[in-house]
This record gives sequence, C-alpha cells and structure tokens, in this order.
Amino acid sequence: MYQLKRGLWGGLALALVVLAGCAPKTAPPEAVSYRPSGAPIWSNAQFDQARLVGNWRQSAAFATTGGCAPGGAEIGGQAGALTVNARLCLSGQDVRLTGPLQAIGPGRFRAGGQEWWVIWVDTDYRTLAIGTPSGAFGFILNRGGALPRDRLTAAREIFDFNGYDTRLLQAF
Repeated sequence: MYQLKRGLWGGLALALVVLAGCAPKTAPPEAVSYRPSGAPIWSNAQFDQARLVGNWRQSAAFATTGGCAPGGAEIGGQAGALTVNARLCLSGQDVRLTGPLQAIGPGRFRAGGQEWWVIWVDTDYRTLAIGTPSGAFGFILNRGGALPRDRLTAAREIFDFNGYDTRLLQAF
C-alpha cells in the first residue's frame, strides 16, 4: 500500500510539472525606447574630453514612471583614459557604473556596456545632454548647482532634434 501511495504521489507530482510547462508564460518586460532606433542621432564632434573631468549631478532623465532619485557621476582621469563612478536614474531604474569611460568616437563613449553619446554640451561645459542610438535612455548632467531653465530648454530641444520623445523627459 505504501508503494502505491508513493507511486501515486510521484505520478501526481510529475503531472503537475508537465502541466506547469504548458501554462502560458509571462512575457519578459520589453525594453523601452525613447526614440526610434533607426532615426538619425548626432554626437558633438567638437567635444573636448578633458573638460568632462569632475563631479556631475543628474538633472533630468527619460522615464515612463518615477522610480528612483536623481544620481550623479564622478568622472576622473585624463582625455583618452577617463573613468566613471556613477549612480544614475536611467529609465526609472537605479544604475551603478564604475570603470572606464572608453572613447569610441567624437563625443561618444562606452560605459558599462552601453554607448553614451554627448549630443549637446553648453559652451562652458556646465551641462551635458547624453543619449544613445538605441534610445534605451537619455539624461542630463549638470554641475555648479541647479540646472537653469535656459539650459534645460536647450537640452530638451537637442533631444527632440535627435528623435527623442521629450514628453518623457523628467526634470529632477
């Protein structure tokens, strides 16, 4: 009798495992894109890497919902050998990056496996608008206090020019 019960329970467990395999799967969340990935995007060809070194505060980012506080980045090293130590709010998620900020073209970098394109910087290198060809994120870094409205407007216009849906740009 014990073997029959054990066999029955084993068979029932096997049936449940098989049925679970037939259950509809929950689709993984799709990555949000804030711009069409095939749309043209331009980086700042006149960008001076050496002027990137310093502490930056995140002033805005693209997101469909809230979810995290603004972050910041400390960029060190010298042109050609930059490093980044950052906590950023990207697409409503806390992202931490530490390591090289590898130049991959004029105004273009790779950080943590993602491309960062500097699509705009003000004349005095106080504000950076950073996007990516995939449209997976975009954000604004600022130094020297709060981001003035005129530079926020300029960055928003540059994001729009590069195909971003600026309705989703959230200032912090």
